[in-house]
Amino acid sequence: MRSIDMLRQLSDAFGVSGFEDEVREQVTQLVSPYVDEVRTDTLGNLFAIRKGKGDFTLMLDAHMDEVGFILKWIEDTGYLRFAPLGGWDARIIPGHRVEILTRSGEKRYGVIGSAPPHILTDEERKKPIPIEKMFIDVGATSQQDALDMGFHIGDPLTIHYPFIELHDGYVTGKAFDDRAGCAVMIETACRLAEKDLDINIVFSFVVGEEVGLRGARTSAYQIDPDLAIALEGTIGADMPGVPQSSQPVRLGKGPAITVADRSIVVSRRLIEAIESVADEGAIPYQYKLPTYGGTDAGAIHTTRAGILTGVVSVPCRFIHSPTSTLRLNDFENTVRLMTRFIERLPGLLS
Repeated sequence: MRSIDMLRQLSDAFGVSGFEDEVREQVTQLVSPYVDEVRTDTLGNLFAIRKGKGDFTLMLDAHMDEVGFILKWIEDTGYLRFAPLGGWDARIIPGHRVEILTRSGEKRYGVIGSAPPHILTDEERKKPIPIEKMFIDVGATSQQDALDMGFHIGDPLTIHYPFIELHDGYVTGKAFDDRAGCAVMIETACRLAEKDLDINIVFSFVVGEEVGLRGARTSAYQIDPDLAIALEGTIGADMPGVPQSSQPVRLGKGPAITVADRSIVVSRRLIEAIESVADEGAIPYQYKLPTYGGTDAGAIHTTRAGILTGVVSVPCRFIHSPTSTLRLNDFENTVRLMTRFIERLPGLLS
């Protein structure tokens, strides 16, 4: 299945915030056959442009970066200290294998360690271990040994477990926030490739969302679209111990339409337009419960004089962790929704 292969390729690519090069290379390869032009700007945002017959411009946004870490110190004993890039829950970090990208482009590996429970006090065992007390064991015996292995302060790293298929249409891998959104945009571009369009589309694959919506802000300024849709992998929380009223979205219920989150209150006119397309196409959908999270839409909709902006998301469990999970029918229905929505623009909003 092409969607699985694309998700695997994008999920397994290294793309910590500020170091999205490998993801950008993969996206360029995947999207280029379906657009008229591909270019990259100064920050590293990638624009894949599909030209239409009219003046109306749609910006589709997905961010290439993933949460990760950056090396901040090398101990005399050869252990590495690190700091987060993006939002992490410290409880889930210890004990994982990490992939570190060195300046030479070589990937090296280590294990995140901390003091074992045997030597902790009862009080210490009850608390999450602060990130500043964690370290990485790369097998170095001294600071010079670590330097000789190619490690430098500023090297990015991430916890990496390969993409795999689970059972009955479920897959798991890292960085579905937001490689799922990137994959939706690529597949949408593919399905629209042979169709005549009345609008211009800029598929904007941006950098730095996890550290402050940086690429979306500068991309929106350059594109200056009439309409923007941010595509995300969002908070699937349908799991034991979480009441339905606290589950932002649920897997298997279709794409999630954002009404409001911490970064935007979406125009009701746009929400109703998206709903109408889904209803007519018998595409299941759900609402992302207010007001959890935030997306690139927060930066996009306040750019220049303001941009009409919405958010459509693929439900993903366990985001901002080493192993996210999504259901392929949610992915497929998100592509269907976006394809039908684009085919009806710009008249849909008149």
